[in-house]
Amino acid sequence: MTRKIPSTGEAVPAIGLGTWQVFDAGNNPAARAPLRQVIAEFAKAGGKLLDSSPMYGSAESVAGDLVAELGLREKLFVATKVWTRGREDGIQQMETSFRRLKVKQMDLMQIHNLLDAGVHTKTLLDWKARNKIRYLGITHYTSSAYTDVEKWLKAEKYDFLQINYSLAERESEKRLLPYCLQNRIAVIANRPFAEGAMFRRVRGKPLPPWAAEIGVASWAQYFLKWIAGHPAVTCVIPGTGKPEHVADNVAAGFGALPDERMRKQMVEHYDSL
Repeated sequence: MTRKIPSTGEAVPAIGLGTWQVFDAGNNPAARAPLRQVIAEFAKAGGKLLDSSPMYGSAESVAGDLVAELGLREKLFVATKVWTRGREDGIQQMETSFRRLKVKQMDLMQIHNLLDAGVHTKTLLDWKARNKIRYLGITHYTSSAYTDVEKWLKAEKYDFLQINYSLAERESEKRLLPYCLQNRIAVIANRPFAEGAMFRRVRGKPLPPWAAEIGVASWAQYFLKWIAGHPAVTCVIPGTGKPEHVADNVAAGFGALPDERMRKQMVEHYDSL
């Protein structure tokens, strides 16, 4: 199942792959081995959008090395972020990300948590005009920043917003998601499992029988299909270092999505647990 990036119409699969925490494996071959399999399984199942950041330790280098080893660069949509202050430091950090991820052109460069957004936006608009990047965006992970996020979305021309959105964190659907839908801004949903808190909530509890109507076979798929069912969401980026989990996650991108009635039913059921 794919969604179109509103600014161009380019299609990307609805389930992506995040690298926060799990891909910070350094040069440890034993730690990298399952991550290599994760990327291979992700691509084999049709996944495309891979998201990283210089904030994530060695994640960019690990992802870049493994993607190159597997020969998958042309099949993936590679996204990362800039997370520093100052124009020159921003340029230096982004150039480093290009080297670590082994790309000549970055598919998406995002300003991480709005840090020095005014300065980096000017650089990225210039880089986009020169085809150094294909898309630019801003990110955040907490509702306390939503006022600032909305201000920047209105002030500048961004292709993407990456924001936290899940059954456990729904605040972005009040203003930000409708704004992005109306103004043709792609949305990447991060923290889809609220850092694992949602799994702890449902541990040992069976799926509701009616979830099978849309092909839900696990709680991960329940959570991901609910997010992907929002019309503003372009891609959801669960992070995992386990090959069996990536297959389960990507499976949420197949079959039917919940309509608005079922999404409400899914909320009510989750809230009741």
